[in-house]
Amino acid sequence: MKKSLALAAMALLAVVPNLNGQTMIGKNEIKLKSDLMTPEALWAMGRIGDAQASPDGKMVLYRVAYYSVQENKGHQMLFVSNADGTNKKQLTTTADNETDAVWIENGQRIAFLTKGQLWSMNADGSGRKQLTNSDVDIEGFKFSPDGKKVILIKSLKYTGVIQANPSDLPKATGRKVTDLMYRHWDHYVETIQHPFVADVSADGITAGKDLLEGEPYECPMEPFGGVEQLAWSPDSKTIAYTCRKKTGREYSISTDSDIFLYNLATGKTTNLCKPADYKAPAVDATKTLKNQAVNHQNKDYNVGYDTNPKFSPDGKYVAWQSMKNDGYESDRNRLCVYTLATGEKRYVTEAFDSNVDDYCWAANSQTLYFIGVWHGCVNMYQTNLAGKVMQLTDGWHDYASVQLLGNTGKLLAMRHSYSHPDELFVVTPSKKEKKSEAKQITDENKHIFDQLEMGKVQQRWVNTVDGKKELVWIILPPHFDPNKKYPALLFCEGGPQSPVSQFWSYRWNFQIMAANGYVIIAPNRRGLPGFGSEWNEEISGDWTGLCMKDYLAAVDDAVENLPFVDKDRLGCVGASFGGFSVYYLAGHHDKRFKAFISHDGAFNLEAMYTETEENWFSNWEYDDAYWNKDLTVNAKRTYENSPHRFIDKWDTPILCIHGEKDYRINATQGMSAFNAARMKGIPAELLIFPDENHWVLKPQNGVLWQRTFFEWLDRWLK
Repeated sequence: MKKSLALAAMALLAVVPNLNGQTMIGKNEIKLKSDLMTPEALWAMGRIGDAQASPDGKMVLYRVAYYSVQENKGHQMLFVSNADGTNKKQLTTTADNETDAVWIENGQRIAFLTKGQLWSMNADGSGRKQLTNSDVDIEGFKFSPDGKKVILIKSLKYTGVIQANPSDLPKATGRKVTDLMYRHWDHYVETIQHPFVADVSADGITAGKDLLEGEPYECPMEPFGGVEQLAWSPDSKTIAYTCRKKTGREYSISTDSDIFLYNLATGKTTNLCKPADYKAPAVDATKTLKNQAVNHQNKDYNVGYDTNPKFSPDGKYVAWQSMKNDGYESDRNRLCVYTLATGEKRYVTEAFDSNVDDYCWAANSQTLYFIGVWHGCVNMYQTNLAGKVMQLTDGWHDYASVQLLGNTGKLLAMRHSYSHPDELFVVTPSKKEKKSEAKQITDENKHIFDQLEMGKVQQRWVNTVDGKKELVWIILPPHFDPNKKYPALLFCEGGPQSPVSQFWSYRWNFQIMAANGYVIIAPNRRGLPGFGSEWNEEISGDWTGLCMKDYLAAVDDAVENLPFVDKDRLGCVGASFGGFSVYYLAGHHDKRFKAFISHDGAFNLEAMYTETEENWFSNWEYDDAYWNKDLTVNAKRTYENSPHRFIDKWDTPILCIHGEKDYRINATQGMSAFNAARMKGIPAELLIFPDENHWVLKPQNGVLWQRTFFEWLDRWLK
């Protein structure tokens, strides 16, 4: 990024000293000196999340995160408003983070987390009361419908895979590892979360009883699970929870999680996914589970990911998101409905050949609302128990959540797009396909977007090498002049099976790329959901086949048919699988590109096979451990086409970025790629973050990332 733009956008941060010496970070009233997006403008935006409708649907409670680049941290604040967006009120009064807020006592009070404890307050923020005095932090909670009990999520010390050090060596920093899954995502596994059921009284909340007492399993599940993985029955007598009851090596190779029912009166636990006498078939941990017996049984035992249970309002059913296959983390996410009286399971979204990303029950217990991606957009749908699916909303945007707006018959949702971050919407379901009304009720960053010129977004359907059609998003620079020639960036998606839908990112943001004078080419290449299961699954076992041809088809189409794209100034960028794609294309681009950027990309697939912590991922994607003598055709192709084998063909400047706390794709991958490039004499830089994981989360690191990104591209493409 040009220095002039960086200086022009520097903000006066809303930081106010607190009586206890802490700094309250609030809304940033940034004044831009340019109408172009900058890193500072991005970090000045408030980020909406955790919205909750009151039981009567008249009010909405939500969280906003504000960040200070100067302080290098954020602040989570709570707000409440009328359901139409009027009468907004800030509930936060201190510099402490306040999160996870929900309505309790039939909407008369609000419960929330702050300083590691559970608190409550009136709907106007008054009458604050601490409810727990836990000796460990409360990390999540969920009150029973009758308000008499609450689930508390706490972390317990765990020595199942990392032994405790001798008591006489309190300063020892070594870790003695005894099994796999000793690291997960960005941390060493020395604690596990458990749910505790506690009593609620006028005097406060008890410590609670551990639902998994004596069991060495986590609930909610790592790395991203929360209280959405547990649910209360309407009569407050039963808890449904998600758990993968495996440890160590077995955990590392399997995605088989189940839905369990816990009876509060008896203490009995029942598995809804499998019979009590179920015995899983033996597996070879060095081979894909795709072809093994566990995925070819004579009954549906729900051997894949089963998560996020929700009881129907009448208490007759439990629904959850369900994947079919063990070991396949990107399998199609179906919506399963379980009849409690009979044990019958039915999949009610089979007519929708894509993923269910979130869902909720309608008040009648006969309809479910859900969101899912189709053709690069996440819209809202409904299904009945017979599996009749109807699309409710339409448009170029992504819905990020869905819930009932109390008892109004309407829905509360978050929605974003390439051109705008999350805002809250009220959706009125229509009986007509795609005709549901969506009304925006928040506009958190209006004061910033009123100062910005956004680039226009276009859609193209491009011919692939095998005669199919590929959806490609084109994002144009602000103040676009069709008579000019612009440098262009090919965006390579991660996952490998996550959609190039209308996402909003505070780092991989298409609008800031466009604001820096680049045309963005973002293809929905082979292996992405939203185009049917066949298209989605064509990448597993073939990372470097049609998927790479799809990337190049999108670039070649743009060069041939978009006169404003300068074929001599093309760059290629991506993260995760997109970073792998960059490393591969660096050796196979036939001089199309003049610069590359790879963030957290896999470079050496043999090394990654034993470096990654979630071994099910490599097993499914590669087919085989590299040392097996009977490699499948897919496995041979995968290892033979690892990017590190084509360094001899690298000839283009490359920037490598990696976080050292990324345990999914270890930082050694990025270091190896950078070292190889420099050994060859290729211009290269390495941006390494010792304290970041697969993402870049700290404000100053985020700004450094953006500046480095554009400085590199500008050097070679402008």
